[in-house]
Amino acid sequence: MTEPSRDEHVIEAIGKARVVIRNGKVISVGEPLISECPLARRFGKPVPVITPGAIGENMEYRIRAFGMCTPDRAVEADGDYVGFGASELLSCGLSSGLLDCVVIACDGAGTVIVTRPSLVQGIGGRMSGLVRTSPIPQVIRRIQEKGGTVCDPAAASIDQAGGVRMAREMGYSRIGVTVASAGDARSVREEYPGTLVIAVHTTGVTEEEARILATSADIITACASRHVRNVAGPRALLQAGVSIPVFAMTRAGRDLILEKVRQAPARVVISNAQLPATHGVEPQPLV
Repeated sequence: MTEPSRDEHVIEAIGKARVVIRNGKVISVGEPLISECPLARRFGKPVPVITPGAIGENMEYRIRAFGMCTPDRAVEADGDYVGFGASELLSCGLSSGLLDCVVIACDGAGTVIVTRPSLVQGIGGRMSGLVRTSPIPQVIRRIQEKGGTVCDPAAASIDQAGGVRMAREMGYSRIGVTVASAGDARSVREEYPGTLVIAVHTTGVTEEEARILATSADIITACASRHVRNVAGPRALLQAGVSIPVFAMTRAGRDLILEKVRQAPARVVISNAQLPATHGVEPQPLV
């Protein structure tokens, strides 16, 4: 049996296509579940039609632009990439004092605990669907120098519930965390009920998983999920965005989104509506 590469990073990228990156090179790109997405058209390297080739080019652009999955990985950033993305909301939570710390996942470091909005945005705003990663000492050191805590520097494991546990042991009480599965959302909600849970990367979830997310997460990004729209949308207290809805399922989630609205310089429209509200501009197909 061939030994696995010591430097390997697996990402479920645009349309949940599985991408493998080794030693700074895109090795393989799987088939995406969707063919187009309004958000992908606005990327720094736009993807108007979602194909394995276009996804590979986008990943290579990220490697060149900010060192994704390499020792040159930039870990800080200012400004929003999208209006109501998970990293934008969590950064807002830190800057406003609604949160003490944030638990997120970073390529080359795994689960990390951060307290600086610029770290949240630099790490999370540029990363999507990290499935597995391996430790990159330079990235780990850079995060630590900026005040972040890498939960498992030896293996760069991704364990969001474990990250929340460590954050609590460090004395934090107002914790925000991103989760990429219904199981993780339920585990965090059951073990640490006061944590603000944001569910991300929901394309392709089952109806049952959508039901778990609707009762376990404070905020859910709908991505290209039909079931999240159908199950979580009608139960949501608030929806931010139209083409890629972000649903607030609890008062805590609603408060964070409204705080983001309060801080944002952009103009907004607030209106009563039956949720989900999409206006016909969505990823295709919904899965």
